[in-house]
Amino acid sequence: MNDRHSPTIGNILPFAILMGASGWSGIIFLMTQTKPTLNHRWLFFCAVVVAATGTASPVVGLINRLLSTKTPVSFGMIVRESLWVGIYFAALIWLNKGQVLTLSLAVVLAVGLIMVELLLRLRARSEWHPGKYSDD
Repeated sequence: MNDRHSPTIGNILPFAILMGASGWSGIIFLMTQTKPTLNHRWLFFCAVVVAATGTASPVVGLINRLLSTKTPVSFGMIVRESLWVGIYFAALIWLNKGQVLTLSLAVVLAVGLIMVELLLRLRARSEWHPGKYSDD
């Protein structure tokens, strides 16, 4: 039987440091050295996604390692879930900038992203793996 395990925090940490440091340094640079033009605003949202993805990836990896009992989680799944967190925070900042953010809208957006991830997990779990169950 193939005994795969989820990636450890030590495996995720280089990715998290690279993404987090580049994202947070980009945010600091944009906040202190530029004027709020349209191009810099889009760069700010991109930097928020990168910073939140890097910051959330160790936490997401730890949660997946502790709670995933049936199937091991791949590094790609951890990156995807961390990216969902980054997109969520950028969307919250964008909605707040337009002054349309409410608590109910934030909850609905979070539930929607969680449902998409659960459906992606369900799809990945139900894929057929022909080499997994051999009679050899």
